[in-house]
Amino acid sequence: MTTSDPQHPSAIQIPTHCSGERGGALVMVFLALVLLAIGISGWLALWANYPMAHRQEMSTIDFEVESGMSVKQLITQAQVAGLEVNGMMLYSLFKYSGMAREVKAGSYELDGEVSPWTFVQKLTRGEESLKSVTLIEGWNMRQWRQALNKTEGLKHESLKLSDEELMKRLGQEGQSAEGRFYPDTYTFGKSSSDLKVLARALKSMQRHLDAAWQARDEHQVLANKEEALILASIVEKETGQAKDRPMIASVFQNRLKIGMPLQTDPTVIYGLGESFNGDLTRQDLRTDHPWNTYTRLGLPPTPIAMPGAAAMFAALHPAKSSALYFVAKGDGSSQFSETLAEHNEAVRKYQLHRQ
Repeated sequence: MTTSDPQHPSAIQIPTHCSGERGGALVMVFLALVLLAIGISGWLALWANYPMAHRQEMSTIDFEVESGMSVKQLITQAQVAGLEVNGMMLYSLFKYSGMAREVKAGSYELDGEVSPWTFVQKLTRGEESLKSVTLIEGWNMRQWRQALNKTEGLKHESLKLSDEELMKRLGQEGQSAEGRFYPDTYTFGKSSSDLKVLARALKSMQRHLDAAWQARDEHQVLANKEEALILASIVEKETGQAKDRPMIASVFQNRLKIGMPLQTDPTVIYGLGESFNGDLTRQDLRTDHPWNTYTRLGLPPTPIAMPGAAAMFAALHPAKSSALYFVAKGDGSSQFSETLAEHNEAVRKYQLHRQ
């Protein structure tokens, strides 16, 4: 038998029967926890396959999942839309199934027979409602609104609103509508509102513009995101072939650096609005208005169209060049020149067809 050493009081031995009792208790606790986990898992699996309820007045519900939305946010979105479900249970199902990070943005339609597990699969597979509207890069706000007004399956809540009233409804009072919406294909649920589509497009443009601005080249003349959006819209309208975007952006940035008018036809046409008949005249170029970049220096006061990601990238990553001019070559591409003499020669060759 081992006895304690009076010189080393810490060497006291714990009785073996106490150690065994404690170990047995730990085993029992562990087994209880395992059984509890199995029970909870079984109950969760049973619950996950039972149809969820909707509010009584609703046979189907429609809701949107936006890019970057968390699982908790999307569950709240579905509940607001009319889904009656235990949010904590549904959240647990997403987490423990390993699918919380697999959710795909889009518009979804749920009927009265959908179970929690079907709900999770629907959102992770991207099984959106089939209706959609495509809003094209380079279109202006007037064209976007015309396209939305013709789209079947949408509630046309913006139909009688002015652009100013529309932006107020979207929480952007006092801001120009032009250029604020990201061109893309937007899916929507049955009887969804055109205002919801525009709200998604607005948030998408804000995200894309923020990301483009954060990744911008350091050496350029654009002072802020607003100027970047305006220049991107001009690049969008001036580009015939994608490969020319960086050079077109370079020409305009070079002009801005030296205080030279941009002299770009699309801004003049935008300023003419619906009065433009397709034929831009010399008188049009001489008639002053805020978007006439022949009569006024610098960028126009607003964007002139909805630019896509490529145009925003080009505006903030212009080619390194000394070009100040470009002219359309007739095949969609452009000829770039550093001097007026070179430019005039290019005009004779490609526009006047004189060698």
